[in-house]
Amino acid sequence: QVQLVESGGRSVQAGESLELSCAASTHIFSAYDMAWYRQAPGKQRELVAVIGSNHRTSYGEFARGRFHIWRDNGKNTANLQMSSLASEDTGVYYCNAKLRGQTYWGQGTQVTVSS
Repeated sequence: QVQLVESGGRSVQAGESLELSCAASTHIFSAYDMAWYRQAPGKQRELVAVIGSNHRTSYGEFARGRFHIWRDNGKNTANLQMSSLASEDTGVYYCNAKLRGQTYWGQGTQVTVSS
């Protein structure tokens, strides 16, 4: 069982930047594909960004050019740097870890962007 704990969510003004972090409790963090998802009120959960165990990244269309995902295998963290935030970015951001068919989710961290 992998525990994922997100942090960094808070209320910000439109145009500001914010960094989220996900800490994973596992001895083989480097083997996991890590991702960030988000869910806005009344909407389905959607993929924000993925970083594979090979450090390859992929982004949701809305995130390209504004968001950056990276991982620190020494600290067991997957991080999401978000810039030029807009009200549409408001939602709960969830960390996700996948390995060999096993999927784990964090509890989420709230990001609220005020215009």
